[in-house]
Amino acid sequence: MTERVESKIPFVGLHAHSVAGSPFDGFGYPSEHMDFAYSNGSDALALTDHGNMNGFSYQLLHLKKMREAGKDFKAIFGIEAYFTTSVKDWKEAYENAKNDKKSARALEKNDTKMSIENEGASKQSTDILKRRRHLVLLAKNQVGLNNLFKMVSESYQGDNYYRYPRVDYALLKKYGEGVIASSACLGGVYAGNYWENRDEGEEAVLEAMRETTHNMVDIFGDRWFGEVQWNSIPEQHELNKYVIKMHEELGINLISTADSHYPNPVAWKDRELYKRLGWIGRSRPEWMTDELPINVEEIGYELYPKNGDQMWESYKQYSEGYDYNDETVLKSITNTYHIAHDMIEEFEPDTEVRLPGFVVPPDSTADETLRKFCFEGLKSMGLFTRENYVDRLETEIDVIEDRGFSKYFLTMKAVADKSNEVMLTGPGRGSAAGSLVAYVLGITQVDPIKYGLLFERFLRKDATDYPDIDFDVAEPMEIKEYLMKEWGRTTVVPISNFNTLQLRSLIKDISKFYNVPFVEVNSVTSRMIHEATPEAKKRHGIKSGVYVPTFEEVIEFSTSLRTFFNKYSDIKTHVEALYGQVRAVSRHAGGVVIGEDLDQHMPLIQSGGVLQTPWSEGQNVRHLEPLGFIKFDVLGLSTLRMIEGAIGHILKRHHGVASPTFEDIKGFYQKNLHPDTLDLNDKNIYENVFKLGKFAGIFQFTQKGAQNFCKRAQPNNIIDLSAITSIYRPGPLGAEVDKLYVRAKKNPQDISYIHPIVEQVTKETYGFLIFQEQIALLAHKLGKDISLDEANLLRKLLTKKGTGKGAQDKKKIETKFIQGCKEKQIDETSARQLWQNFEYFSGYGFNKSHAVSYSILSVQCAWLLNYYPAEWMAAFLDKEPEGRKEEAINIAKQSGFEIRRLDVNTSGIQWEISGDGKTLIQPLTSIKGLGESATEQILKNRPFSDIDDFLFNENILYSKLNKKALDVLCRSGALDSFIDDRFTGAKHFWTSVAVERPKNQKKFKENIKEFSPEGEFTEEEKIEYISSLTGIFPIDMVIDKDVQSKLDDYCVPPIGEWDNDLGVAWFIPREIIKKNTKNGKVYWIVRVIDATSTTTSIKCWGPREKDQLHLNRPYMGKLDYNEQWGFSTRSLYHNFRLLG
Repeated sequence: MTERVESKIPFVGLHAHSVAGSPFDGFGYPSEHMDFAYSNGSDALALTDHGNMNGFSYQLLHLKKMREAGKDFKAIFGIEAYFTTSVKDWKEAYENAKNDKKSARALEKNDTKMSIENEGASKQSTDILKRRRHLVLLAKNQVGLNNLFKMVSESYQGDNYYRYPRVDYALLKKYGEGVIASSACLGGVYAGNYWENRDEGEEAVLEAMRETTHNMVDIFGDRWFGEVQWNSIPEQHELNKYVIKMHEELGINLISTADSHYPNPVAWKDRELYKRLGWIGRSRPEWMTDELPINVEEIGYELYPKNGDQMWESYKQYSEGYDYNDETVLKSITNTYHIAHDMIEEFEPDTEVRLPGFVVPPDSTADETLRKFCFEGLKSMGLFTRENYVDRLETEIDVIEDRGFSKYFLTMKAVADKSNEVMLTGPGRGSAAGSLVAYVLGITQVDPIKYGLLFERFLRKDATDYPDIDFDVAEPMEIKEYLMKEWGRTTVVPISNFNTLQLRSLIKDISKFYNVPFVEVNSVTSRMIHEATPEAKKRHGIKSGVYVPTFEEVIEFSTSLRTFFNKYSDIKTHVEALYGQVRAVSRHAGGVVIGEDLDQHMPLIQSGGVLQTPWSEGQNVRHLEPLGFIKFDVLGLSTLRMIEGAIGHILKRHHGVASPTFEDIKGFYQKNLHPDTLDLNDKNIYENVFKLGKFAGIFQFTQKGAQNFCKRAQPNNIIDLSAITSIYRPGPLGAEVDKLYVRAKKNPQDISYIHPIVEQVTKETYGFLIFQEQIALLAHKLGKDISLDEANLLRKLLTKKGTGKGAQDKKKIETKFIQGCKEKQIDETSARQLWQNFEYFSGYGFNKSHAVSYSILSVQCAWLLNYYPAEWMAAFLDKEPEGRKEEAINIAKQSGFEIRRLDVNTSGIQWEISGDGKTLIQPLTSIKGLGESATEQILKNRPFSDIDDFLFNENILYSKLNKKALDVLCRSGALDSFIDDRFTGAKHFWTSVAVERPKNQKKFKENIKEFSPEGEFTEEEKIEYISSLTGIFPIDMVIDKDVQSKLDDYCVPPIGEWDNDLGVAWFIPREIIKKNTKNGKVYWIVRVIDATSTTTSIKCWGPREKDQLHLNRPYMGKLDYNEQWGFSTRSLYHNFRLLG
C-alpha cells in the first residue's frame, strides 16, 4: 500500500472537474480524483462539474466505499454553473437578434446535444448571446444540496436553456439558501467583468466587479468568496490582482483553488488528447492544434487535486515577477480548509426512496391499498374461492409489505393500467411472471400457479434490492410520452445513458494525432475482434453462438493489436487511459424514474430536448436505486405491434369494423388471445405451425437455427415450447443439450428417475434441468430444511468457487442437500451426482417465468397465423423493419400469397389484403422518398382514371405531390398502370411526367412528343429502381422459372440455405467492393442476395484482370465456408458459373 502524503499547509480543493459531468474537459471519474486526493494528503474534495451534477452519484457511492475501507474523507457537492446576469435580458437580446437575418441563421438551431466546455468561448466572449460566465456553487447542507438540485433542473428548462444551461441572479436569489459561492476561474463572473471592461481601464473593471460583489453578497452574505488561481497565464495574474482588490476594499474572503481537471499529475497528456477527441466532427475551437504538448510546462498549468504544500509551491512558481502578499495568499489557501470543515456541515445526503404518492388514496396506506387491489383482482378472475391462490397471495403480500415495496407495485400497476388504455401490453417478461400479485394487479397476464412459476425466483425475503419488473408495450416512446403528459414531465423522467469511448474508435482517432497511416490502423481494427473471439470463447468454454470479447481480452488475444501496440506504445498508453471515458449522453431504451417533483430531488439535465436523469442505471452502473430513485422499464416489443395490426385486419375483413379503434382491438384480444382465454396447447397450432415449420413472423422463431431445432423437437404444448426457447442459447447449444433433449423426448421410456420427487420436478422437461426453478425446487424438496428462498439463492451460489463467503454458503447448502437426500432414501453417490448436475446445468438453466411468458407470445402469433393467415401475413409485412422486408416478402410468397406491385389506385398506407385473401398489396408508404403529404394527396383524391387525371387534378395540392414525389412514383412502378399507347416505354413515361414536370396539358403533349425516343428502362435500371426505392429485390426479374427448375432438379440450394457438405450454392451479386490485403494483393468482396432474401458477402481471393462478374445476374458457385470468416473462393474463373 502506498504511504499517504502529509501536507503541512491545510487545504481542500473546492473547484474540480471530472469526466462524469465535464466530458472532454474533465478527465477521470470522481472516484479516481477522490482516491488521489486522499493519498495526496487531503481529507476532502469538492466536485464542481460544468452546468450539471452528473458526478454526484459517483461521489456519494465512492465515499461509502472509502469510509468502509477506514478512510476519513469528506465529499463536497457542487457545480460550476453557467451564469448570466439576467435570463430575461438574454432572451430579449435573443429575440432582437432573430430579426437580423444573418444572426437568425446562427440562432436557428438550439443544439440540445451534450455540451462540451470551450475554454476560450467561456472566458473571452463579450456578446450577451454567447456569454456564459462560470460560478462555483457548493452545498453547505441538505437544504443547500436540494437548492442546487432545483437550480440545475430549472437551468435546463425554458428560456434558461439555449445550448448551455444558465442561472441568473433571480435563480440564485430563489435558491441561494444553504449555498456557498465563489467567483471561479478566467471564465468566471469576476473574469467576465475583466474581459468586458479591460479596454476601458482599471477603474471600469473595478466598478463592474464592485457591482457583481454587491449583488453576490446580497444573495450569499459571508458565503461569497473571491477565487484566485495559480498558473502562467498573464491574464490570470491581472484577474487575481482585481479579485484581491475586492478583498481589500469590500472585505470579501479569498480562496485559492487548483481547478483540477484530471486525477493525478501524470494524466495531463491523456486529458489534452481527450479534449481534442471531443471536437472531432465539430467546429474546432481556436486553442485546438493537432500537435500534443511535449510537457506540462508548455501548457502553463497543472490541474490535478493538489494538497496545501503543492498549492503553495504553485503560487511561488507561477507568481515570480508579480507582486503578491504571501500572507494573503497563504490565508486564501487555508480558507478552503475552514470552508470544507467549519462552514460545510457533515450531512448524509437524503436517499429516501421516492415513489409517487398519487398511487395511494388519501384515506389509505400503501399496504392497505395493495391488499385491497390484490383481492379485488383475485375475485374478478374467479379465483377467490381457491385456497391455494388465497394462501399464495397472502404469502406474497406479506413479503412485499415486509420489504416496504407496496408503493412500488402500486406504481407499476398504475403504469400497466395507463398503458392498457392505449395499446396492447405483453403477457410478462422476466421473473416477475412468477408473482401472483403482479398477475392479479394486471401487471402480467400469466397465472404463475397454473404454470408452476416461483415467486421466490422473483423476490426473496432476504434480498435487499427493489424488484425489477420489465414491462413490454407495443410503442414505448408513445407510452412514455403519454405518462409524461398524464402525470407531468418532472414526475416521469427518462433515464440517461452515458456512452463511453470504445476500443476501435479510440485506436483510429488517437492514431491520427500520431500520424499513423490509415491503412495500417484499419488493418488492425478490422481484424482484432475476429482474432480475439475464438480464444476468448475457448477461455469461457463457449462452443457456439455469438460472444463479444472484452476490452482486456481483445488486447490479450489479438496478435495484430499486440504488434501494433508494441510499435506505438504511446497509443497503447492513451487507449488504456481513455477507454471508458464519457463520449456522449443518450437515453435508456425503456427506463424511466417515476416520483413527484423529481426536479427538486435530483438535478435534472436535458438531452435532445427532453429532461432526463443526471445519473444512470443499467448493467454497468447502478446509480439511481442507491440514491432512492427506482427504475421502471417500459420496453418496446414489435411483436405486439404485429398482433395489433393483425387484429385490425381481422376486424375489418371478418367483423365489418371499417376503422377499428383500440377498444375494438383490445376486445378481440381479451376474448381470443389473452392467456386466460387462449388454449395454449391447441393441437392445431402445434401441428400446423411449430411442427411443420411455418414460422412467418413467429416470435422467437425468426432464426433458421431456432426453426430447425423446433422442427426436430416437435413441441406439443407450452412447456415444450418454453424448453425449446430456453435451450436455444449459446451455452446449452455448445453443450449439445438440444440433441440430448430431442433424443430424450423421442424416447421417454428410456428416462430413469432416481426418486419420485425428481420425476415430479423434471418430467415436463424429459429428465433435464432446463429451468432455474427446477434446481431450486429439487434443492427445497430433497434437501433438509432448505427454504425456497435459500434454494433460489443457490442459483447464484453454484457458480462460486474458492473459499469466499459465496463458496462457504454453497457448501452449507450442499451439506443440507446431501443430508436430506439420504433421509429420503437416496444414496450418497446418487445425491452427489445430482448436485454435480446442479452445478453443470446452473450455467445453462433459464428462467422459467420468462420462458413461459415469451412462449405465450409465440403461441399468440402462431394462433393468428394458423386461423387468420392473410391477416397475420399483412401485419408481418407491415411491421418488419426495412432491412428484413425482402425476406418477409419471400416468406409470404413461399406461403402461397401473391404480392401485388405498387399502384397509386390500390396501394394504401399499410399492407392490405385482396378480397379473396390470396393477394397482399404493397403500400405506398414503402416507397423511399415519398413523403406523408404526397401520400395523403393520393389517398384523398383517388381513384385516378389515367395519368392526365393524376397530373392535372384540381383537388390535388401539387406543392405536396411535387416533382420529387412524381419521380419516385414513376421509377418504383406505382404509376405503371397509367402507361398507355402514347408512350414508347416506361423511361419515356418517366421523362415526360417527372423529369420535365408538365404544368399543363399543352406542355405534357410537347413532352410526350419530344421524349418519344427514350423508350424503355433497361433491365438493370428496372431492377435497381425497384430494389432501391421499395427495398424489395425483384428476384422474378433476375432468375426465371426454367433456371429455378433446373437448380431444384440438381438440388442446388440458395446461399441462405448453405450446405457445407454440398459446397455449392446459387446467388445474385449485388455489389463488388475491390480491396487490398496488407501485402497489397487485390481481392474482391462480393455482396450477394438469393430467393430467401439472405444477404451475405463472398471474399474472392486473387481475381484476374480479365475476370468479370455481372451484377443482378444469377450465378452458381463452388465456395468455401468458415464460421469465423464466412464465404470465400480462390478462383472466380473456375468456381463461378453464370446461369441462364
